[in-house]
Amino acid sequence: MAVEGLIVRASRQGAAATIDRVVAGLKARGVTVFARIDHAAGAKSVDMALRPTELIIFGNPKAGTPLMQAAQSLGIDLPLKALAWEDEAGTVWLGYNDIRWLARRHGLGEHAAPAVAALAGFLEALAAEAAG
Repeated sequence: MAVEGLIVRASRQGAAATIDRVVAGLKARGVTVFARIDHAAGAKSVDMALRPTELIIFGNPKAGTPLMQAAQSLGIDLPLKALAWEDEAGTVWLGYNDIRWLARRHGLGEHAAPAVAALAGFLEALAAEAAG
């Protein structure tokens, strides 16, 4: 799967368990979890079918605010999100927005590069841990 600006990796767990692991990793790192959305449950509530699909919304003002100070439009993409879903073959995927892509999208300059790199590393480690 190739969606511009989206980093995707296969998960060894189901969608709900993958998001459980994301939440655990966030909490262990002191990151705020704002919401968890079960899209499949929403579909079921209107008598529609959707394979397991869960979204987590999370963030940390210490990380996000400096980026928004550099480009306030970045607030449309913050807080961050991660999505776990099961495809038609039964494979579970974990995806999140590539912070480097977001930085380019919002025209963050080189002065933001260290913060962007740190956040990218954080997200990569979190996803590896959750999907592993």
